[in-house]
Amino acid sequence: MPRGRWLLPLLALLAPACSGEVARAPSPAPSSAVVVVPDPAGVTVSPGAPKERQRVAPRRALRGAWISTVYNGTWPSRAGLGEVAALAELTALLDGLVAAGANAVFLQVRPESDALYRSTLEPWSRFLAGTQGKDPGYDPLARAIELAHARGLELHAWLNPFRGMTSASVQTADNHPTRVLAEHTRAWGSQLWMDPGAPAVQAHVLAVIEDLLRRYDVDGLHFDDYFYPYPIAGKSFPDDDTFAAYQSAGGALARDDYRRANVDDFVRRVSELSARVRPDVRFGVSPFGIWRPGYPRGIVGLDAYAELYCDAPKWIDRGWVDYLAPQLYWPTTRPAQDFAALLDFWAAHAKGGRTIVVGHDLSKLGQTEFPPSEIDKQLALVDAARAKGVAGSIFFTARPLAQDDQAIRTSVVGPRWSLPAVTPTVAAASAEPRPEPPIVEWVREPGEDKPTARISVPPGTRLRSVLVYVQGEAGLTLSRVVPAEQLPLGLRISGRAAVGVLDRASRASDVRVLRSPP
Repeated sequence: MPRGRWLLPLLALLAPACSGEVARAPSPAPSSAVVVVPDPAGVTVSPGAPKERQRVAPRRALRGAWISTVYNGTWPSRAGLGEVAALAELTALLDGLVAAGANAVFLQVRPESDALYRSTLEPWSRFLAGTQGKDPGYDPLARAIELAHARGLELHAWLNPFRGMTSASVQTADNHPTRVLAEHTRAWGSQLWMDPGAPAVQAHVLAVIEDLLRRYDVDGLHFDDYFYPYPIAGKSFPDDDTFAAYQSAGGALARDDYRRANVDDFVRRVSELSARVRPDVRFGVSPFGIWRPGYPRGIVGLDAYAELYCDAPKWIDRGWVDYLAPQLYWPTTRPAQDFAALLDFWAAHAKGGRTIVVGHDLSKLGQTEFPPSEIDKQLALVDAARAKGVAGSIFFTARPLAQDDQAIRTSVVGPRWSLPAVTPTVAAASAEPRPEPPIVEWVREPGEDKPTARISVPPGTRLRSVLVYVQGEAGLTLSRVVPAEQLPLGLRISGRAAVGVLDRASRASDVRVLRSPP
């Protein structure tokens, strides 16, 4: 992104006005102002670097959206789209999310045991060039990371661990897991599924994840609700061979418990792998929104514990995931899937810095039960549950939000997300030392009446962003989150302000307090 895009004044915090249900009270205007400029060129002058340090807690929330690639659902819009057109689409999506106030994006990089990135372990996804294994001529994940980071967005790699193929009739590449591990490939309806109980399958997926974490600068690792497949009436998942092998080795669990143990073990192993290879990466899962019918009382729906073999509350209670993002895809008007009650159920599992992030469904936006005001009600409930450990929202999918369908961005989400926020600290990193504040020196730029604060960090410092604060009625308030890629940069100060940094685990430094120079 051109550095000039950051030449934006911070004269006031956004306070968009909306009518009707989604109206917002305006935020108090700050008593100071900051203009962010590129690296200032000039002579270093007095006054010297600021001595005052202060600890200020930035506003925290994960504000994201899923970019699905399976079936070309969100991006790219069709197979065979060239690099220029595909990246233009992606750029438009990311710019729309930034306009909404998002700080994270979840890109599906392994929709069917394939890759939307260069891999020696699995073939290129057919959703890129139209044929599985065909090189699209560029690396979508590498470019997505570059584009996201330039815009201050975290890029989370979203993988489907055990789905083999969405269609068994599609020609697969020679190195596709359904061929390489054919003995562990199961037909399931019209799909192919990799058996989660096969040690070779789990070992392969773990190798894929380790390769991804080592070679790509992703900010997060993310799974959705697919582990064992969704049920088909009258059918049982065909895992007789692996279950028999388990029993022959002395396993004593009943089959349902055995399947849950397979998923539990996989999630735990991924957690340990991620912590070992990339401790700054946020690992989370987005499970089906109902754990079990009757939890809480009155809830009716699919039993994810019994039918998908997903015991998601255990994963967060055991500290295996940094967050859960339950898919609360029902409107607030349905008692049998009571949104507020389900939110409270999941929130009860937020502890020890591990949080709940709500998954919202925008695919039904505009239908009778899903007017824009419904999404606003859901976001209001999320905001009200912050004290319970609910730390934000993810929208399925990014396209309606980015395109402002039904004015969902400008009239609902944008106003809700108008005040900048940074993502929660990665749970395991919260006890680690926080980063040092940035280096500040005053520079006299040609043609400027007052010195500019030049902000930099030592070479090799891994950061996510620079945090700019302005003085408000309640003290220093986060006013701007600038991508670390823009360093070094300049701040032109009017009044009292401050600057800090955020590292890759979302730990915030102390701030250096800045005052208008003479």
